[in-house]
Amino acid sequence: MLKRKTGRIALGFVAAFSASAALATVAQARDLTVVSWGGAYQDAQKKVYFEPFKKAAGAPMNDESWDGGVGVLRAKVQGGAATWDVVQVESDELAVGCEEGLFEKLDYSRIGGEAAYIPPSVNACGVGAILYDFVLGYDKDKLKQAPSGWADFFDTKKIPGKRALRQGPKTTLEIALMADGVAPKDVYKVLATDEGVERAFKKLDTIKGDIVWWKAGAQPPQLLASGEVVMTSVYNGRIDTANKNEKKNFGIVWDGALFTLDSWVILKGSPNKDAAYKFLDFAGKAENQSKLSENIAYGTSNKDAAALLAPAVLKDLPTAPDNIKNAVEINVAFWLENIDRLTERFNKWAAK
Repeated sequence: MLKRKTGRIALGFVAAFSASAALATVAQARDLTVVSWGGAYQDAQKKVYFEPFKKAAGAPMNDESWDGGVGVLRAKVQGGAATWDVVQVESDELAVGCEEGLFEKLDYSRIGGEAAYIPPSVNACGVGAILYDFVLGYDKDKLKQAPSGWADFFDTKKIPGKRALRQGPKTTLEIALMADGVAPKDVYKVLATDEGVERAFKKLDTIKGDIVWWKAGAQPPQLLASGEVVMTSVYNGRIDTANKNEKKNFGIVWDGALFTLDSWVILKGSPNKDAAYKFLDFAGKAENQSKLSENIAYGTSNKDAAALLAPAVLKDLPTAPDNIKNAVEINVAFWLENIDRLTERFNKWAAK
């Protein structure tokens, strides 16, 4: 009887062990998962990158969206819940994540070589995905008088109504300073001082009751379309896509735009590293990047992609000479040093 019982226990243990091992194998053998920013942008990526890649590779692929944050990436990698493989990140997330070892170091020989890309998009841990602007967007059909810059954004007497800004200090403080008369070229010189920070928050105080905060990039065009706001800070490509695909009549003010670069990274420990490299190689090719710009007005990281675009497309990109001449490059070094301090200050201010 004891032998039979012991045998059952042993068999039960073996079965349980085998089941758990099988589950672990399934978890490791999951499909490639690529993560981006959702909305019209991700719709364009699905059309140009995701669906064609799946056909070309002959393998399944999942895509998900997120709203950013290094804490999310830490949880995925360090918490043992790395269900993502390739993620599109902002410049400060790239810098912090690379320093903390959250990303794989890239082998550029597997994605066309460093020489294939513009210099700012080449990083040890990431490769450039898009160049884009935060711009002032508005509905031409609803505003009798078009805004000319951020000063008008803060002038509720001249242009009454709610306006939307991205929740958080980054881009919001720069916009406030430009609205208060700081020249684009001097924004970070002023913001680097205590007086400059006070000046930015004081300016924000003047429209605090009229601000609607957004987090996801899909929200600003929706807020404009619904009439909830009369103006908003917005990714330039979202305005372009709303006009093309939804027949909106939204306008863009390029003066004082804030431009930056997003990158693709591979999360550390990804079980799909080979597939991830194949995807990055596909998304990095000039002919594919040019198709993305044709579907949503973002700049390219491949050196040869712009040459494949028609003049009508090029003029609407953030990299066009007329659009970039008075723009501000988001200062990654500044935000790496100050993001925690200014986020705490912003949250306290917003909660009052």
